[in-house]
Amino acid sequence: MTKYAYNKKTKQLFKAFLQLKNESEVANFCRDLMTESEIEEFAGRFDVAMELSKGLPQRQTSKETGVSIATVTRVNQWLKRGMNGYKTVISRLNHHRSSIMLDSHG
Repeated sequence: MTKYAYNKKTKQLFKAFLQLKNESEVANFCRDLMTESEIEEFAGRFDVAMELSKGLPQRQTSKETGVSIATVTRVNQWLKRGMNGYKTVISRLNHHRSSIMLDSHG
């Protein structure tokens, strides 16, 4: 992690997320922490990352998600050359979904 993004305050914030136990707690914390617009902005970026990770082209991703091509390009750069945050979460979500599907069919 780069110096500017990892200091005492940001470390405290990152640890705060680790204290949350379920989706409802995360949602409540995010709503207290951010405006509804900020939550929508971050949700849009994550949606873009999910679509790009499936191989959807950038322009199609922009059209389907309603996110500007500039943001799609930036998310694509982070997805490919970032800190692997998107990749880690997407991989774990996909693994979790696969486990659920296996359990429901087994």
